[in-house]
Amino acid sequence: MHTTAVLERRPSLIREAGFAYFPIALIARLPFAMMVVGILTLVVSARGSLALGGLTSAMTGLGTALIGPLLGAAADRFGQRRVLLISGTVNSLLLLTIAWLAFATVPDAALLVVAFLIGASMPQVAPLSRSRLVGIIGRTFSKARRASAVGGTMAYESAADEIVFVFGPVIVGLLATTMSPAAPVIGAAVLALVFVSAFALHPTATIAAPANGVKPPQAPARELARPALVAAVVGALGMGLFFGAMLTSLTAFMAERGAPEQAGLVYGAMGIGSAALALGVALFPARFTLAARWLVFGGILVAGTLALPFVQSVGGMTLSLLAIGIGIGPTLVTQYSIAAARSPLGRSATVMTMLGSAIVVGQSAASALTGLLAENAGATAALIAPILAAGLVLAAGVANAVLTRTRS
Repeated sequence: MHTTAVLERRPSLIREAGFAYFPIALIARLPFAMMVVGILTLVVSARGSLALGGLTSAMTGLGTALIGPLLGAAADRFGQRRVLLISGTVNSLLLLTIAWLAFATVPDAALLVVAFLIGASMPQVAPLSRSRLVGIIGRTFSKARRASAVGGTMAYESAADEIVFVFGPVIVGLLATTMSPAAPVIGAAVLALVFVSAFALHPTATIAAPANGVKPPQAPARELARPALVAAVVGALGMGLFFGAMLTSLTAFMAERGAPEQAGLVYGAMGIGSAALALGVALFPARFTLAARWLVFGGILVAGTLALPFVQSVGGMTLSLLAIGIGIGPTLVTQYSIAAARSPLGRSATVMTMLGSAIVVGQSAASALTGLLAENAGATAALIAPILAAGLVLAAGVANAVLTRTRS
């Protein structure tokens, strides 16, 4: 009887965070995944220029790269609620602004400026969710259970990211096709206003908030530049580059076969294995170390992409993406788990935002560059870009393995 009572008192992350937390946090990150592709679709449709569309979406990524980590630092300093409410509201207004400006008689430069501000104000839901859940684990779980709990949490969070990054472009395509090119951006604005606000107001937002205005203890900012942590950020950048290069080159591949609107559906095949394997990471034994996981699944990612330039059919492309997905989810989980373990004191939200920003930056940059490559050299040449991105992911994994051994 006593044993049963003890077991019942063991903390559960779902119970501690609340059942409503997870659907709110999932939907709140959808605008994050829709913005880059949605803005690209909007500008290309409104202005008729693929180059301007690519540059505009790249400016969104640049804004996220420069300001995103600062939003994470502000959340560490002042609490998540205040930062999310302000950034979510500003971001929604800016999205509505660019939806109007795209069709207005204003210079192209105006679109670029607003796109930068959209990226700068983008609510960092995914990294802040990771920070919240890690904070709950640290506060309520015993030391013996923390490592496995963090691993399982990173697995879930990465699977959630996979869902939105794979199906976000699908939603953009459906809205743009059935309604108007501005519909995805307007939809993202509404989602940001409603669900980001709900995420900000959720009780878990107070976990990392400073008590009574007192500044929480923090490690020096220079510790964010430690090579062991930078390796994880570079790995996340590689994953972002892969997402952008893969979606853009796949769109070119499908366009050459007369069905560009189906690119999002074929792209979704990659998310099946990716999300499933991401969730399965929690079941890996401890002796299968984080460094080893990155090397193994990064290697699978590279091996899968090597076949892309040689694929000739839609069926063959779908099979290749299913195989590639096996490497994506576990690699993302591993990168975030490493970053969580190496976060300096009081800098958790900053670190998670650095990785999230790196993914968006990579996606934006690769979308623009791969689009130019596809336009000038064709889909086969563009399908080389995902190989290069996967190579960066694996190279960062090798660097991490060396640094891990040095730290040990």
